[in-house]
Amino acid sequence: MTKHDESRRAFLVGTVAGAGAVAAGQGLVREAEAQTPDHHGGAHESGDKLGAFLNQDDAAAIEAFTERLMPGAPGKPGARDAGVLNYIDLALAGAYADLQDFYRRGCVGLEAHCQGAHKKSFVQLSAAEQDDVIRAMEQNKAAGFTWPTAQAFFNTLRTHTIEGMFADPVYGGNKDFAGWRLVGFPGAQPAFTEADMKSKEAFTRLPMAGLQAKARS
Repeated sequence: MTKHDESRRAFLVGTVAGAGAVAAGQGLVREAEAQTPDHHGGAHESGDKLGAFLNQDDAAAIEAFTERLMPGAPGKPGARDAGVLNYIDLALAGAYADLQDFYRRGCVGLEAHCQGAHKKSFVQLSAAEQDDVIRAMEQNKAAGFTWPTAQAFFNTLRTHTIEGMFADPVYGGNKDFAGWRLVGFPGAQPAFTEADMKSKEAFTRLPMAGLQAKARS
């Protein structure tokens, strides 16, 4: 992992403020319980399947984009490991359905910019080229976008990447509690020992449990 990747990971992890980011949106609960498989997501487990909302091309672009926002490394899960794409896909088919056209047009703008600047789609670019595209979008300097603006699409993808990394797994992301393990969030615990309460170290002891396990009980 490059220093650039490390700084990006550190920035996103640093934006997770307590339970606010972990809880995500309450509006996702009903849709996630109805649509998310028992093993915490899987709409995109097979490359031959379409997701709940996204087509294959848009799904591939968004997965690659979110992985650059939250890159994985040995022992450090990234967006792909945590199932962020699955989270976004399920959300767009449910509680975030009002953002479907936003995402469709945003993906069109991303493709137009990449073709104009690099003659390739986003998924075909090198990591450095993808970072250049993301940087241009963040600064609202990426050509090819009309609505949403490049910056608006970037901001939304960054927000949804954070949600997919750190929200309860019932929403389709945070696969195997990857995000919670990363920041030391304990999930549901039957009890905390006195040593646990006094410790300043990240909490890593199992079991971790989320809303889905609570619903089953």
